[in-house]
Amino acid sequence: MSAPRLKKQYDEQVRGALRDEFKYENPHQVPKLVKIVANMGLGEAVQNPKIIEGAQRELSAIAGQKAVVTKAKKSIATFKLRQGMPIGCSVTLRQERMWEFLDRLVSIALPRVRDFRGINPKGFDGKGNFSMGIKEHIIFHEIDYDKVDKIKGLNITFVTTAKTDEEGRALLRQLGMPFRQAGGAK
Repeated sequence: MSAPRLKKQYDEQVRGALRDEFKYENPHQVPKLVKIVANMGLGEAVQNPKIIEGAQRELSAIAGQKAVVTKAKKSIATFKLRQGMPIGCSVTLRQERMWEFLDRLVSIALPRVRDFRGINPKGFDGKGNFSMGIKEHIIFHEIDYDKVDKIKGLNITFVTTAKTDEEGRALLRQLGMPFRQAGGAK
């Protein structure tokens, strides 16, 4: 099995470009992608527990790896939520699956978003990691639109070894992430 396309691109082009741009002395200083975490939070699972099964199946199809059901950490009486109730699902991707997922996200899924003008670059956490939200999980071609009971949102976090947001942004931009220009539309 050959290496994923984006992994090859990272090794052959992106590392050198980042090394030149930030003037790294040591090749191990060049930022790299560590993992991608995809998460679906389902507040309506309190009233309808069956929605978790569908979300887990759909997130597993999107990621190519079985999603884990996440449970509530503490009770919140206002929302009729009890500690330990299933409240969402999550999947952590590393290595080849991570690269394949990023490739599908950038080249297939994001262009399918209606009125897409780029990703808001304000999702960085100050340490080079980036989080973004997707309003409709049906943009992924693995999802059969006819079998979806409810359109769900999805949070995706990209964890990198970058020390600053500028380095993380440069890494993701080199990998094809279509960030919106700073002075662009909202």
